[in-house]
Amino acid sequence: MPLQHQRQRGHPSTWTTGLCGCSEDCSSCCLTCWCPCITFGQIAEIADSGSTSCGVSGALYALLLCFTGCECCYSCLYRNKLRAKFNLEEKPCGDCLVHCFCECCALSQEYRELKNRGFDPSLGT
Repeated sequence: MPLQHQRQRGHPSTWTTGLCGCSEDCSSCCLTCWCPCITFGQIAEIADSGSTSCGVSGALYALLLCFTGCECCYSCLYRNKLRAKFNLEEKPCGDCLVHCFCECCALSQEYRELKNRGFDPSLGT
């Protein structure tokens, strides 16, 4: 497994991009703004190391979004998984707050983080 894919031990590392760094990857930002269920599904598949599919996670996200409006309660769990997987700091505030108040920015940041660590979220690898 490449070093960039492995969990780093010790002090938490910083995110490779900021929460509001959407301009660094405009295509994923647009996808996230118009169809966050796709971006979330791609993130969840990698965060779960392939144990859940992009389609299932994205569909559950879409159902929560349409019927409850509380999709952030689900997506913040995956931000926590990514932070644990890569030993990232909880910044700028708690995972649930980031997702509740900046859902699209949080998903875009997580997507960019995976890309910057050598993953291809669009392929689930």
